[in-house]
Amino acid sequence: MTVDPVCGMSINPEKAEWTADYQGQTYYFCAANCLAAFEADPERYLAAKDSQ
Repeated sequence: MTVDPVCGMSINPEKAEWTADYQGQTYYFCAANCLAAFEADPERYLAAKDSQ
């Protein structure tokens, strides 16, 4: 399992419909709106993840 960087939901990467590649890493999302939010400002969500 991995975590959606936008909403924090647990995602099974093998079944994820929505993905994005950013700086050589693949991120997985629970829904299209989380993917869209990430694509609009990926650094916002990665910075939040790093501060946890």
